[in-house]
Amino acid sequence: MVYKSKDDIIFDIVSISLVTLFFIIVLYPLIYIVIASISDPFLVSRGKVWIIPRGITFEGYKRVFSYSQLWVGYRNTIFYTISGTIISLFLTLTAAYSLSHQDFIGKKLFVLLFTVTMYFSGGLIPTYLIVKGLGLRNTPFAQIIPGALGFWYIVIVRTYYQNSIPSSIKEAATIDGCSYTGLFTTIILPLSKPIIAVMALYYGVGQWNSWFNALIYISKESLFPLQLILRKILILNEINNQMLDMGQIEAITKQIEISALIKYAVIIVAALPVIIIYPFLQKYFVKGIMIGALKG
Repeated sequence: MVYKSKDDIIFDIVSISLVTLFFIIVLYPLIYIVIASISDPFLVSRGKVWIIPRGITFEGYKRVFSYSQLWVGYRNTIFYTISGTIISLFLTLTAAYSLSHQDFIGKKLFVLLFTVTMYFSGGLIPTYLIVKGLGLRNTPFAQIIPGALGFWYIVIVRTYYQNSIPSSIKEAATIDGCSYTGLFTTIILPLSKPIIAVMALYYGVGQWNSWFNALIYISKESLFPLQLILRKILILNEINNQMLDMGQIEAITKQIEISALIKYAVIIVAALPVIIIYPFLQKYFVKGIMIGALKG
């Protein structure tokens, strides 16, 4: 049995208490949304629902899932997420591999150009004109291509290549006649599974939650991602102030409560797939956070 001093015991108690408090603070909003999405909206709106569901109802979920376009949005978002993540990973991994070589000609120039994009952009109108000029408007690529590459992610992956993969392995492969492409595909990629998982989760979550590109560049409802479909559901269930009529107060009040219930259900519908996938990739985040401690 390990002996602990009084100071160690006090430290453990304080640490566990703070971690528990932080955990509750972070977790409670999600728990509350789940509870509120299945509780009586009348009780929720009056602050009578805290931890345990009251007046359980699934009306919000019924309204959301009764919208036929919801499944089209799910299909589109799954396609955008998978294809967009693959494209982003390909661009990030290859760009970082090139920049990780000290003998790469023009390396400083490329780093400078990439860095500029972190602080400045062309603006909405020039970007829209480029997307339209390339014929990407009202195509799936309008959701995937813009923003497919982030220089910050390139820096993280490049740092991983430089710090986590021994240079001796690279030198030995080069001496044996391995080309840069062969080195990348047969040695670098197999040793980069942790950072690939982290980048896949970053890009995947970003693509899953993406809606602004679709709002600007896509007008065909058949190409709408899930987030735009859910946004439309919320708009359809909002109460316009001009609709207020003293003879319809009761009906309008009921509709307002249902609208609030739908909002909670929409949050769960949008976030649930990501919440389910996250635990399977969580173990890679420790290494991903350590990689974030960049040395330049």
